[in-house]
Amino acid sequence: MSTAENQSDSDVPADAPHACPGTSSNLAGQVSACAGCPNQSICSSGETRRIDPALVEIAQRLSSVKHIILVLSGKGGVGKTTVSVMLARALARNPQLRVALLDIDICGPSVPRALGVENEQVHPSGSGWSPVYVSENLSAMSVGFLLTSLEQAVIWKGPRKDNMIKQFLLDVDWGEGELDYLIVDTPPGTSDEHLSVVNYLKNVASLSGCILVTTPQEISLQDVRKEISFVKQTNLNVLGIVENMSIFKCGKCHKESQIFPKHHGLRELCETNQYELLSSIPIDPSIAKCCDDGEDLFDIYPDSSTAKVYLNLAEKIQEKCQLK
Repeated sequence: MSTAENQSDSDVPADAPHACPGTSSNLAGQVSACAGCPNQSICSSGETRRIDPALVEIAQRLSSVKHIILVLSGKGGVGKTTVSVMLARALARNPQLRVALLDIDICGPSVPRALGVENEQVHPSGSGWSPVYVSENLSAMSVGFLLTSLEQAVIWKGPRKDNMIKQFLLDVDWGEGELDYLIVDTPPGTSDEHLSVVNYLKNVASLSGCILVTTPQEISLQDVRKEISFVKQTNLNVLGIVENMSIFKCGKCHKESQIFPKHHGLRELCETNQYELLSSIPIDPSIAKCCDDGEDLFDIYPDSSTAKVYLNLAEKIQEKCQLK
């Protein structure tokens, strides 16, 4: 019987034989449909039905986190990391909230640059890895902090990525007391990193759900539909959809222009799946500048309309999490 790497115990892989009984079945590896499968001996041994002890440890480690939110996008280049960083900064504007940002984009870690802490390093302690603090109530963890240089490439296969994510979830010490929000920035797609983080968090009660990020054009929405298929198969709660780069706002004259062709696809997508469109965020040169320079938009441009859009998004996320 076929199995998929980092797959949930209750899922049947897409490439499984038609009569595949599933990895959680007592018949796994023992029926005629399993004949010839390279994983037959593993399934028949019962190995796939054992509970990974790391799942229990991760649930205990993250028991002090109130809300965990995954930021997903089926397509690269839609500004998912920008949304993650800006959402974390917006939440952290409330001094009573403790916020953290976990970057699991193993091969393209850009969170350190966007937060202005790319030259920082994490330090091990008796209680685990200490994250990098951006401010008193905002911290971050990324593989970017572990690299020897900013130009170093991360050339890892799936198992090593999986181990890195497991180590992040197990070993990072987010500090004393409760952490209100842990935002998890993910890479594009529905592959190794996504399967790993969803599998490791499936027993964590504070997993509030995910945000789907897209841009207006249909080619982006195509990949969002694949992401929706992923979240439904993994039983992830969807807090809503964020439309990034909805319009272009000139930094000088502040005139708004439509860059991407506007379709009804996003509205239909939300209606069909009963998802809320949480926010439409403009292409604002000030955001690009702040992320490149590692500056806080809310400090540099506190009165900008884009800052207000993100603060409103943060309020909606808090409301969604309280209702869950």
